[in-house]
Amino acid sequence: MTMTETKSSEQAPENPCPKAEPQKEHEWLHKLVGDWTCEMECSMGPDQPPMKSTGTESVRSLGGLWTIGEGTGDAPDGTPVKSIITLGYDPQKQKFVGTFVASMMTHLWSYEGTLDGSGKILTLDTEGPSFTGDGGMSRYQDIIEFVSDDHRTLKSRMPGEDGKWIQFMTAHYKRKS
Repeated sequence: MTMTETKSSEQAPENPCPKAEPQKEHEWLHKLVGDWTCEMECSMGPDQPPMKSTGTESVRSLGGLWTIGEGTGDAPDGTPVKSIITLGYDPQKQKFVGTFVASMMTHLWSYEGTLDGSGKILTLDTEGPSFTGDGGMSRYQDIIEFVSDDHRTLKSRMPGEDGKWIQFMTAHYKRKS
């Protein structure tokens, strides 16, 4: 056998990396694409008044399968913050998946989530550093809801000591015209 000959059992598959086709879940994510303004209110603790801030987010599509959102705004203490969120849908897991990073933290947040029956609310589960400052980790949820095509909310919550969810942040995103 010469170097240019190939055994039939050694032939590469016809298409080792087939092109992924967008699913209806990817179409849902595509509604995030665009430029948004944001108003956020965050609870810093039971004995403190809520902190308010504003920002912007620009979301683009990556191949129709992923969205990438780049945000800018201010932390509750006024420090400028930049963030990046990626969201996609994994048909094998039958889950939405993604990540979140921000300039004021070192933790990479990994998401897995599902869309509710109404098709308006995406609940993303994640785990991150506990707000108690004990060095441990805690469960969190980020919940994206489309109020309309040009208005969406993001609510963040964590379980309290009794296991019930406590919402600590609400953001309203309005599409720029």
